[in-house]
Amino acid sequence: MTVSELARRAGVTADTVRHYTRCGLLEPVRDKSNGYNCYSSGDLTRLLFIRKARLLGFSVGNVQDILKESSHGNSPCPKVRKLLDQHLQETRSKLHDLESLQVRMEHAVALWGNMPDGMPDGKSVCQLIEAIALED
Repeated sequence: MTVSELARRAGVTADTVRHYTRCGLLEPVRDKSNGYNCYSSGDLTRLLFIRKARLLGFSVGNVQDILKESSHGNSPCPKVRKLLDQHLQETRSKLHDLESLQVRMEHAVALWGNMPDGMPDGKSVCQLIEAIALED
């Protein structure tokens, strides 16, 4: 099947198929008559796997490692569990950081609500930002 047909069947763009092909995640056969890449049903299965892995937050590099482990006849499941646990911890940390940022932003909006606009005077750039206390 062609790039566009594979993309349509997998629910991705043709550019996504081309990107995964350049990364080596898909390995189409080159049609000698026209030079186009020809993808198989196995490529469709692999692309659907890649989509699911990406939906779970796995990077392209992670997917490459998982596929490599599998191609060597080893179960990638222990690696997948470990990677997902790491991603989950990182996501929780990022969420915590974003929640802290949201609180600071809400504080700034409340503080700035009644403050007049200031003009730069060589000592001050923006009094709104300068009014915020630094955290230790």
